[in-house]
Amino acid sequence: MKSRTISRRNFLGGCGVALSLPWMASLAPRVAEAADTGKPPVRSAFLYFPNGVWEKDWVPKQAGADYEMPASLTPLTDLRSEVLVLTGLDKKNSHGGDGHYAKTANFLTGMPVTKTTGKDISSGGISVDQLMAQHVGSATPLPSLELGTEPVISGIDSNVGYTRLYGSHISWQSPTRPVAKEINPRLVYERLFGKKLSPESEKAESYKNLLDFVLDDAKKLRPKLGRDDQFKMDEYLDSVRAVEKRIEFAVKGENGDWQPDVADHVIASGSPGVPGNFADHISIMLDLIVLAFQTDSTRVATMMFANDVSGRNFSFVDGVKGGHHELSHHENKAEKIEQYQRINRWHVEQYARMLGKLASIQEGDGTLLDNCMILFGSSMSDGNRHDPDNLPILLGGRGGKTLDTGRHLPAEGMVPLCNLYHAMLQRMGVDIEAFGDSSGPLKDLGTIA
Repeated sequence: MKSRTISRRNFLGGCGVALSLPWMASLAPRVAEAADTGKPPVRSAFLYFPNGVWEKDWVPKQAGADYEMPASLTPLTDLRSEVLVLTGLDKKNSHGGDGHYAKTANFLTGMPVTKTTGKDISSGGISVDQLMAQHVGSATPLPSLELGTEPVISGIDSNVGYTRLYGSHISWQSPTRPVAKEINPRLVYERLFGKKLSPESEKAESYKNLLDFVLDDAKKLRPKLGRDDQFKMDEYLDSVRAVEKRIEFAVKGENGDWQPDVADHVIASGSPGVPGNFADHISIMLDLIVLAFQTDSTRVATMMFANDVSGRNFSFVDGVKGGHHELSHHENKAEKIEQYQRINRWHVEQYARMLGKLASIQEGDGTLLDNCMILFGSSMSDGNRHDPDNLPILLGGRGGKTLDTGRHLPAEGMVPLCNLYHAMLQRMGVDIEAFGDSSGPLKDLGTIA
């Protein structure tokens, strides 16, 4: 350890796998050997849910740290000190488009979406996640990670005259080039860790799971680590094994095939290896993002809980009978609003679970969550109005201890959502004058050292 620096990316390269290690003080390069001072990197994730929220149960009435937690946000009660509730942020360039598509496609670009039935698509610009990936992606095995739960929808929505493609993507390499998302957790796992999970029928003879494959190298490295890092390695290897087992368990069945619970015109084909249970699917995908950040396999990720205008049925949530999109068009009817609220709360529960997991992982002199910015939001406020202003946005994590969390921060006037993205870009080390339609980085978030 004193003679050379060990690379997390390559320490198991000789085994033919792409496994990275979590950030460890024992493996931090010395200042004389590298520009990296050993400070944990900042990671950013953008988690998207469709169809907006019931604002009266989402927006706190008080500003600052002493706000009363609205009903939809109560799953975050134990984590309120780690989250910024951001309200009043707008997307003015979505006002000219009907329905959902002109609001979803530019969720991370902030720019006007071209109305088209399929030719000459444009999201208006590069998305914030891909701009981050351009600047920090060379430092990790994967520049970025794009996840979802439903396949891309093709065809035309004749009600509004837009291609349905716009409802399937939030990540864009360029205005005309969306980034493909992966909906199969098995394939995400293989992409992260470079080891294919064998089919169930072959497992008895040929399957060697990832940890068994690299166990000898891990044992050789472990005695060279400090005591805290030995514990961290054990914790990390257990986490990898747990996710691996969950993927295998979730896809067990007669043939492992899965069809998303959406309208027939959405389904192009089955997707082997994807959980049949939607809640499990979401949970595993979020766990994979946590693992990707824990190992520094990537520092940028996006996740679509569902496509926009999805027919996803939420009857698995207590008190809900019907689809999310249908219930978001509540028409101010109490029975629909109550179910809409329950779906909003369920989404926040998934977000809170992910933040809790990040907060449980020690990194440097803090936690992994301290070094993350986990944005959670939708492309419209009230689904019934299709309103792209006063968007429901939560920002979890301290961004390398540059965010003063635990507050409700309402924006005053017409403040672009891209001002928040501009501030996040700064914290990722991306020095730009503007992003999208930003008028400057969002103020009052905290101090950048």
